[in-house]
Amino acid sequence: MNHQSKLELVKNRIKSYPDFPKKGVLFRDIFSVTLDCEVFNVLLDLLYDRVEKYKNEAEAIVGIESRGFLFGPILALKLGIPFIPIRKKGKLPGEVVSVEFSLEYGSDIVEAQKNSFLNIGSVVIVDDLLATGGTLKAACDLMTKLNVRVLNCIVIMELLGFRGKETVPATVEALIHY
Repeated sequence: MNHQSKLELVKNRIKSYPDFPKKGVLFRDIFSVTLDCEVFNVLLDLLYDRVEKYKNEAEAIVGIESRGFLFGPILALKLGIPFIPIRKKGKLPGEVVSVEFSLEYGSDIVEAQKNSFLNIGSVVIVDDLLATGGTLKAACDLMTKLNVRVLNCIVIMELLGFRGKETVPATVEALIHY
């Protein structure tokens, strides 16, 4: 199966739910892909193809809560490097570094454990979706605060209408575009 066929297979398995979680939103459900082992493996292969080029530079894979936690650890294991989570405020023990970011209505905070980055100089950030780019930008800002270089951000889906890439201070690659 060629690259384009793999992308189409995965894209066709992503279910869409109109008006969820609120009216006017079309929710793209990545969990529908994880229900089929063959398609899930194809998705993991596509993601690995994107991160493999960084295997000599990336010292960790960073995953954003929560769906970045599904794919990040698997990619980190395949590369033989650590996986480091970025979580919402108050979810990680020990000393953390925080970044506050704006949402449509208010703000939020993401955090990472400071000691996780003691010997880490460069990372690839993984998440499932790029919309406005707020969370991914916050993750990049968090890496800057920790003096860690972001080699690339890899997402499964990008919602082009939100122009989220424009807000992220690092290269972003998306497998699927809507």
